[in-house]
Amino acid sequence: MGSALLSRGITGKIFGVTGIPASDLADDDLDRDLAHLHETRRETFLHGGEESLNVHTSRMLELETEFRRRFPERVASDPARLRATSHL
Repeated sequence: MGSALLSRGITGKIFGVTGIPASDLADDDLDRDLAHLHETRRETFLHGGEESLNVHTSRMLELETEFRRRFPERVASDPARLRATSHL
């Protein structure tokens, strides 16, 4: 996320812990930030503290929700991908 801030020329301004609101991100930035969060999820889960995991989860859900809103055709639900245990 930090690189996205710098690449967009946003410097010298303090943003909240979660960065730029997902709704304000350009499409490419949204896609990149979401991919990065997915890449770092396991590391955060295994080695981050409770607060880190909470912030990561909150930001991930914010970005995923915005991504689904903008690109519903890219997030097709496939019931065949669900495992039996996910219905419990």
